[in-house]
Amino acid sequence: MCEKVVSFPPVLPEHPKVLILGSMPSVQSLEKQQYYGNPRNHFWPILFELFGVEEIKEYDKRIEFAKQHGIALWDTIAACYREGSLDASISDEEPNDILGIVKNYPTLRLIACNGTKAYETFQKNFDTKELEQVHVMKMPSTSPIPGRYTKTFAEKVQAWREILNHI
Repeated sequence: MCEKVVSFPPVLPEHPKVLILGSMPSVQSLEKQQYYGNPRNHFWPILFELFGVEEIKEYDKRIEFAKQHGIALWDTIAACYREGSLDASISDEEPNDILGIVKNYPTLRLIACNGTKAYETFQKNFDTKELEQVHVMKMPSTSPIPGRYTKTFAEKVQAWREILNHI
């Protein structure tokens, strides 16, 4: 039997415009207690590329950078059972209260689901009719694990550029 893993609390700026949802942090991210803590994950490099800034190394400064740009971070899954880091290994998932965030932060305009598992979990657990002003999008995964629909870094940046239209 694998262990139960638990996600992090959300990162919330005062007036978030975009909520980026992962599925569940990787083993490495959980060990570091950092969103997108695997140095091979493309999330932070994509974010810095979108805003045309040099890479920020310190995690606290990365979080502050996201917040300054109206970007909130969380996961669709609050807790689950998973061996390793693969989304395919997730079972018995418990969703986070995404609708609570939407209701408490009326400035939110976009929920960007980072990858298929995040998007499918969101769709399974939440009725988008309750999201009146909030658009929900499936974005290409920033994970370093190759998948069926793996894109190049440049292709990922191009797809993720959509979040800029909501900030």
